[in-house]
Parts: sequence; structure tokens; C-alpha cells
Amino acid sequence: METWHAARFRQAGLDLEFVQDNQSRSMRGVLRGLHYQEPNPQGKLVRCARGALFDVAVDIRVGSPHFGRWYGAEISEENHRMLWIPAGFAHGFCALTEVADLAYKCTAFYDAASDRTIAWNDPDVGIAWPITTPTLSPKDAAAPRLKDAVPLPRF
Repeated sequence: METWHAARFRQAGLDLEFVQDNQSRSMRGVLRGLHYQEPNPQGKLVRCARGALFDVAVDIRVGSPHFGRWYGAEISEENHRMLWIPAGFAHGFCALTEVADLAYKCTAFYDAASDRTIAWNDPDVGIAWPITTPTLSPKDAAAPRLKDAVPLPRF
């Protein structure tokens, strides 16, 4: 399976330069996110290399007409769907199968000092997650709501 072809993505309007590839493994019920970097935002092209995930992008750019809106899709090793998470968006996902691997390409390097989180269940965002009692990391469990998150990227 071809997962990246710069010329084809450029023809589709995504002229991207990736600097880092990552892979994350999660077990059923694990939810990660919502994560973003500010400053030093990252765009991410995500796909599921094993199992199935519900993947979410949230526009958190202050001044955007779509601020606080989310989009979610099931991505899996079977449907081969990919999701583009632009810089300035928060990203999260939950594992729908016993084991799920998220593979993603980044437009900027990971920067621990810029790493931020927003609450996965923020009622102002209202994501319709397919699970109700996820397993969370301590960082994700303590994440602030969008209205309390600082700093946020600008539109």
C-alpha cells in the first residue's frame, strides 16, 4: 500500500513537507488527546496501521469561523482512510479494537515544551466519542477545557 506520494498530495492541495514519522500503539478503550503544540504547531497526516481507531480533529485557532468545531472518522487497517490534521488543530483518538496502531507524519518536530492538551470530553466541543469511560493518561485526565486552555494558536 502506498501511504505517501508528495506529487499526488500536492495535486490534491496539500503541499506538505514532513520532518518526523511516529507510531503509537493503544489497547481497546484507550483515548489519547486532545493534543496540540503551541508554539511550534504540527500538521499531522494520520492513518491506522493496525486495528481500528476513532480519530478526531478540533479547530482551536482563535479567530477561526470554525473555532471549537470537530470532525471525527473511523480509520482502520481495512478502510485505509487517512485524516489530515492541520497545524492549529487539536488531535485525539480512541482505540476501537483490542490493539490499534496509529501511524502519523508530522510537519514539525515534537517539542515537549510546546505540548498541550484539551479535555477529551469538553462539553463546549461536544465530541461524539464512541466510548463513554475511556482509559486516559494522567496528563489527558487533567487537561483543561478549551475555554481555559492557553496558549492557543491564532487563525
